[in-house]
Amino acid sequence: MAVPPSLWVDRLTNQLLTWRGLWLVIAFLLTAMAWGPASRLTFDQSIESMYAAGNSRLAAWADSKRLFGGDEFVVLAYTDPELFGDDDRLTDAARIRIESLAERLQKLPGIQPASVQHLAAAMQAPIGRAGIRRLLEGVLVGRDGQTTAVFCRLTPKDQTSVSRTETYRLVRQIGASQNPPAVAVGEPIQVHEMFRHVEEDGATLGTVSTVLLMIVIFVLFRSLRWMVLPLIVVQVTLIWTKGLLVASGMQLSMVSSMLHSLVTIIGIATVMHVTVRYRYYRNQTDSTSALRQTFQELIVPVFWTIATTAAGFAALLTSHIQPIFNFGIMMTLATLLVPVAAAMILPGGILLAGANDVPSQAPAESRLKGFLGQVTEWVEHRPTIVWLGMFLLTAFSAAGLWRLSVETDFSKNFRANSPVVKALEVFETRLGGAGNWEVNFSAPAEFDAEFLSKVRHLAQELRTLEAVDAPGKLTKVIAVTDGLDVIPPFLPLSWRLGALDRMQPDFIASLYNPRDGWMRIMLRARERQSSETKLKLIADVERIARQEFPDARTTGLFVLLTYLIESLMDDQLSSFLLAAAVIVVLMWIAYGSLVLGLILLIPNLFPIVLVIGIMGWIGLPINIATAMIASVSMGLTIDSSIHYLAGYKDARRRGLTFSEALKETHQGVGLALVFSNVALVAGFSVLTLSHFIPLIHFGVLVSVAMLGGLLGNLILLPLLLRFVDRD
Repeated sequence: MAVPPSLWVDRLTNQLLTWRGLWLVIAFLLTAMAWGPASRLTFDQSIESMYAAGNSRLAAWADSKRLFGGDEFVVLAYTDPELFGDDDRLTDAARIRIESLAERLQKLPGIQPASVQHLAAAMQAPIGRAGIRRLLEGVLVGRDGQTTAVFCRLTPKDQTSVSRTETYRLVRQIGASQNPPAVAVGEPIQVHEMFRHVEEDGATLGTVSTVLLMIVIFVLFRSLRWMVLPLIVVQVTLIWTKGLLVASGMQLSMVSSMLHSLVTIIGIATVMHVTVRYRYYRNQTDSTSALRQTFQELIVPVFWTIATTAAGFAALLTSHIQPIFNFGIMMTLATLLVPVAAAMILPGGILLAGANDVPSQAPAESRLKGFLGQVTEWVEHRPTIVWLGMFLLTAFSAAGLWRLSVETDFSKNFRANSPVVKALEVFETRLGGAGNWEVNFSAPAEFDAEFLSKVRHLAQELRTLEAVDAPGKLTKVIAVTDGLDVIPPFLPLSWRLGALDRMQPDFIASLYNPRDGWMRIMLRARERQSSETKLKLIADVERIARQEFPDARTTGLFVLLTYLIESLMDDQLSSFLLAAAVIVVLMWIAYGSLVLGLILLIPNLFPIVLVIGIMGWIGLPINIATAMIASVSMGLTIDSSIHYLAGYKDARRRGLTFSEALKETHQGVGLALVFSNVALVAGFSVLTLSHFIPLIHFGVLVSVAMLGGLLGNLILLPLLLRFVDRD
């Protein structure tokens, strides 16, 4: 960087300009070839994929599904004021409604017919109706005596020909046609809704964001050509990336839903530097010469920005979580394709017909340049005040790290007026909560009195954690002994088991697997609780269960969702440290100075501390979309530092003093940084319209990260350069 453009830069520039028409045609042919495969990119909607293959929680969940069919339940519930008559009997009208609903659900594809449990079947027993009602209270009947539910177990995905999406649609359709209408809930539906919102909002908001970006860029440069070019580069990169992902057999996941947003940032930022630099030279010379000088000046810094950004994302390949590993591959690939797309499209797009189209000055641009010049003077002449201000802001933000929390209340992922939240409210207030989970343990091949006594004792101990309205408590404990104890104890055990099986055909089979020698006790808890509360409850259940059965373990979607964010964050620190180390090494290679490489890292740590600190101070918990915000922020801001340093070193090489070089860099590179940040923040503001709350948080936090990076590179980096360029 300390010498004029090298021979390879000149040769590459000549090739790009001389054959610009051919490169443009090749780019669009490649895009046409990738279009079909890119449109077939699918979405992995599996929560299990969010865990490392050897994770003990995931292993317990897989075992449960193998032994008992898991707890992938869909539940329909409604309120019927005429549910019960005298003597705990269902009214005839209520019984007919329940049986009709159950029959319709049993016929649905994707539902196990024998697993459908409902109150009408359970209350047919000629004896013990009061005991049966108490047993099923909080499960099939609410404590208000008016709310009832029908439970359905989902058929395993590999055993049904219909998608989960279709099954859920039909379940909701049946619920809506029920009189009175029934709401549908269950962890599988919540997970499905999460992925559906991400997929649908990503497509819709991506289009709206692109339109808004085009408008902002047009306002800045008042040129249709320069409005369209950056968006073409972004879209072409995305199509190429998706096409290659399909060819390699990869799928998008919850984590990689950020692909579109991050490629937009990298692509817009790259083209914005070309736009501002080309306009500067175009006012002095013809279009071809201006573009030649632009490429000769930017090829090297763009190379290093892409190299460092790709290296940062490649550090995610150390993750044991498959979606994060895949996201690392996707973003590394997409990052490397951005300069390829720009190199093939921009020369032809800029110089073909209408090459005299020069980007105009943005509104109030001269004032902005004057302000940026004043910033350099202020930073240079008041370094102590600036240092103190940045230190206090960093310290204040860092203090917020201790206030961070993790979001496990799944309802917080959706807007308050969404159908999912409304359905959850019914279950949380009337049916003991929507969190279904279990504790399982080894069991003999046949029941005996001693084993059943131990199971009964464990159920009683677990009920010490039971409370209707208290947070951090179980709302229901269901053991096989609860069903047996409803039937008169003087009857033989085999008769009691047969009677119980006739009342609730799936009851024993769902709790006991004699072939594999395993049993479980089903638990219910409220979904809408804090992470700390859920984690303590799970730990308490495990502690109590292991006193009776040492091999006992908890599992279920409730447990997996509680530990989900912890799983996603499990190896983020090591990936982040590796990314930082690789970036420093690359900058050391680029500039021949380890000190300079370390200095470049500091302005990029600042926005990370700023973003995470703000999350802590405003009480914004870490959720699915923000679990990797530190790694993502590092990749977003390092580009600006490299471009700034390249501009500064070029100015110094031309003989400018330290002060003059800073001012020119602020008014040149700094101007491009401001323009790209304005456009991108405007584009990301569209995410606030999402139905999925984590996407809203992601949009806001990425915007804060970009603005923090701008602040770090325009104020903090000049201060640091004073130490390495004392001349």
